[in-house]
Amino acid sequence: MSEITATAPPELDRFRQKALIVGVVALVACGVGAAFDRQQFFRSYLLAFVFWVGIALGCFAVLMVQHLSGGAWGLVIRRVLEGATRTFPLLLLLFIPLLFGMTGLYEWARPEAATKPLIEHKAAYLNVTFFIARAAFYFLVWLAVSFFLNRWSLEQDRTRDEGIQRRMQNMSGPGLLLYGLTVTFASIDWVMSLEPEWFSTIFGMLFMAGQAISAMSFVIATVVLLANTKPMSDILAPRHLHDLGKLLLAFIMIWAYFSFSQFLIIYAGNLPEEITWYVHRLQGPWRQIGLGLVIFHFALPFLLLLSRDLKRSGRRLAILAVLVLVMRLVDLFWLMAPDFHEGGFHVHWMDAALPLGLGGVWLWFFASQLKSRPLLPLGDPALVESISAHEGH
Repeated sequence: MSEITATAPPELDRFRQKALIVGVVALVACGVGAAFDRQQFFRSYLLAFVFWVGIALGCFAVLMVQHLSGGAWGLVIRRVLEGATRTFPLLLLLFIPLLFGMTGLYEWARPEAATKPLIEHKAAYLNVTFFIARAAFYFLVWLAVSFFLNRWSLEQDRTRDEGIQRRMQNMSGPGLLLYGLTVTFASIDWVMSLEPEWFSTIFGMLFMAGQAISAMSFVIATVVLLANTKPMSDILAPRHLHDLGKLLLAFIMIWAYFSFSQFLIIYAGNLPEEITWYVHRLQGPWRQIGLGLVIFHFALPFLLLLSRDLKRSGRRLAILAVLVLVMRLVDLFWLMAPDFHEGGFHVHWMDAALPLGLGGVWLWFFASQLKSRPLLPLGDPALVESISAHEGH
């Protein structure tokens, strides 16, 4: 174990600087854009926020799954997952600007919406005060659980106490349950309520599957980026990439299942208050975007990830992971933007610039967190076996 160097490579510092520069430039440009179109700014900001918080939440869930299941695949990515969960304080700060744009984003937040019978019926849940209180509770749960998991992981490095692993497992079981509940309600609050008269009982599960895809894609791209430098080069082997590729394939299949199930249930029910949501998304250019999601978010990744050689090739797997990440943003755009533009198709330059701006700041903060700790869980007793397998390979 002493031969392993766990210090973050110098390349990570250069990446942090570039990410911050890109993020600040994009945010300044969007700040100028907000002066001319405040409403569009908040719409694009919501899209960007939901995308990046989805990556952090997906990493949060995968981290807890790894603690519960074990496996060598989780050792090479654990510090990446933990680094993403330590961005929750930043994401809490980034959520605050949305509170100033609520009346422009959500119909139910406007006083005149109370005259609509269905919105009035939901007023006990869809009101500004309760919305803010629920968001505070979501972040409280995410911050608390991730705090203990990160704290104990660092303690495990220091003490080599094998009992700490049991402690993290005991936290991860209830933590996954809380994750499922909070993400379900957050997806309803932040996205589904954009069209308050529509509802779907599978919407939360669809978001959880999407967050898992985002997390695995992000993790794959990150570990491949670090693969040629120590310490990742000392432990990362094709079999690890193969396992990560299989997980990505599984999550893509689950997402496709939930997406099709939601469509099929609503299509079969044929209720006016439900089918209108899909009518808006299956007309004009929105239909082409939906078809693009079927091809590039599911069909193409599914077929490529069936290849054993591709899953064991870091470069090709990373390229596919980046493609899937881009399609995750497109999927969120397809879910959210038609609620703002029911009259037709509309894309604004801030729909790309704000995800880039928030992403630059988030990646800078993430890389700072990643650099603050060893890149490998040196206190995990399974790490020795994983290193031995790598050297034998």
